[in-house]
Amino acid sequence: MKNIIKSLIVMLSSVSLFASANAGELGVSGTAKATYNIQSGKTNAAKGIGITNELNFTASGELDNGYTWNYSMELDPADASTGGAATNDDTKLTIGTPFGTVGIFVLEGGLDVEDAASQSVYGRPTDIGDPSGTSDNYTIDSYNNIQYHTAADALPFGLSVKVAYATGLDGTNNSGNAAGGVITDAAEGMGDSASEYQVKAAPIDGLTLGASYMEFSGSGTATKAQDPESGAYYATYATGPFSVGYSKAYKAPIVGSITAASTIETVETYEQTNWSVAYAATDDLSVSYERETSEANYVLNTTADVEQESSAVQIAYTMGGATIAVSHASHDNNAYVDGDNTDQTLFALTMAF
Repeated sequence: MKNIIKSLIVMLSSVSLFASANAGELGVSGTAKATYNIQSGKTNAAKGIGITNELNFTASGELDNGYTWNYSMELDPADASTGGAATNDDTKLTIGTPFGTVGIFVLEGGLDVEDAASQSVYGRPTDIGDPSGTSDNYTIDSYNNIQYHTAADALPFGLSVKVAYATGLDGTNNSGNAAGGVITDAAEGMGDSASEYQVKAAPIDGLTLGASYMEFSGSGTATKAQDPESGAYYATYATGPFSVGYSKAYKAPIVGSITAASTIETVETYEQTNWSVAYAATDDLSVSYERETSEANYVLNTTADVEQESSAVQIAYTMGGATIAVSHASHDNNAYVDGDNTDQTLFALTMAF
């Protein structure tokens, strides 16, 4: 990892010393989405109307030496506690070179492929305002990080490699010159840095394969029985109007000392399995089905493992820049509580610009 960091510093230094930037281009894109979310079940009974307005400001340009640069800043509405004001959500600045791309990412740039196989025409069942409480993999975009991506078409079989390193576990939305958060080692803390790796390939037409892995470096002031880490792999295949996807993910959370008192409700691993299929009936009309399961495996055998399951049938119809979608989902054993089940029906109108 030290060699990778040194290489990134050398590449960035060469850009600053030997190149000047030409005037770049500024663009704005985003979505305006209105939804009606209906939930009913053992502990959920709600009907919510909402509008999501997400703006992405981008800029790009070219340096005198042929290198390119790209900047992106997303504005998302904050939650109700802050009055819904738009805030700087994710930011990144990347430099493209013949040797690959280097970049600085603030709460951006996640490389985890846990959900990369989804073929749902609106959204994954556990990512559309659902009550599932699924424990997802760790991801580097929870922290400010630097990355290196191999150059396009540099490797055979459409292979690409991406490496990310969070120099400190700073999850603050920092602006320029910010000092960042102070790293304090808790007794059973995550550590003081993190690394994430991603590999993707397209060996034949229609087939895409990928895998990712994230680990933390350093440890807390006390010895842990298990360090945190997570990983995933996936495959998708498309032919004609059909497409399918399959993924498998594993997450190992922190586990402290092994005693019956402290670990009776401690999860040792989460194992997630997703599969989905989609059919494009016409150029405008598509349907899909996706099933996601996540099993919580506990440290002690005296605690029964629980599988959370979510599935959804979705229909989407596109008219130019507008998409109308309907999703009907079922969520069983929400938050890994046996018998906590919810049905969900969601209507969405999305305007892209």
